[in-house]
Amino acid sequence: MTERASLLERLDRGIVLGAEGYIFELERRGYVQAGAYVPEVVIDYPDAVKELHREFLRAGAEVMVALTYYAHRDKLKTIGREGELEQMNRQAIRLAREVADEGDALVAGNISNTWAYDPGNHEETAEIVRRMYDEQVGWAADEGVDFVIAETLGYLNEGLIALDVIKEYGLPAMITFGSTYKQLLDGHDYADACRILDERGADIVGLNCSRGPHTMLPIIAEIRDAVSCYVAAQPVAYRTTEPQPTFQALTDDGVRAFPIALDPFQTTRFEMADFAVQAQELGVNFIGTCCGAAPHHVRAMAEALGRTVPASRYSADMSLHPMLGTHVSEKDRQHLRDWKD
Repeated sequence: MTERASLLERLDRGIVLGAEGYIFELERRGYVQAGAYVPEVVIDYPDAVKELHREFLRAGAEVMVALTYYAHRDKLKTIGREGELEQMNRQAIRLAREVADEGDALVAGNISNTWAYDPGNHEETAEIVRRMYDEQVGWAADEGVDFVIAETLGYLNEGLIALDVIKEYGLPAMITFGSTYKQLLDGHDYADACRILDERGADIVGLNCSRGPHTMLPIIAEIRDAVSCYVAAQPVAYRTTEPQPTFQALTDDGVRAFPIALDPFQTTRFEMADFAVQAQELGVNFIGTCCGAAPHHVRAMAEALGRTVPASRYSADMSLHPMLGTHVSEKDRQHLRDWKD
């Protein structure tokens, strides 16, 4: 078997296409509870997780991200499953690996915002965060992940702690902030925070979640100008605007749509494809998706980047449509005539 290229080797030769949004998509499919958003599905319905990994793989994703977002000790306490913490983390990585091995994909370990860090009590809460990250990254390293993504972080210090822990295990580190507000919660702007992480040895920095394509790109441009390392951009698949720059801010008839009434704001596959091209033009290296995205978005992004992927076999061809197409058989035309009559 040919040895697969590492993350950094892939980034050296071009864009790496990622795909996230597992939690939202599995909630839509009935396997994750909105509110808690804890990935119990990893244990309860592992085949559902594998199927979504497989769909993203066929759509062109080069990274299978282990579904360990919010699979940390504090979150599992809220649903009474803290005792399954290690099982959930290890199982998620094994599921991701099983599907990654069906193609040429990498496996990423995953840690996230903790809701535990408090800059007003830095010493004590930083130690809590470090222990949480050390548990998850330790299991990920033991299971042989290719790199670790620390994502949706709200504080620079969360990012610095995550970076330290990941590097202690000798793994490449991708650190992305959740761009919910104009700045991080500790007052740093995103470009400055990413520059600091770059100087500390992060391999990839950038943004994920909160912002859709339109409102994420301007900040990504600032980050690209501020750092010399690789840059990642993974927006939510929702149509955010300048007045409502994040999906948490979106309203429908004055009622907040986040998180379970966002359907009217869903981006099309074409909007996500346009984002991929614009991100490429900015010099973004890791282009992907976050909450709300589905495999058809990822396929459209892959194709916009000039790739043909397994799911491209079923890409739309309206020329074959019996009413809209140009290649309609005489038999189909007769059916249409009969239907109109």
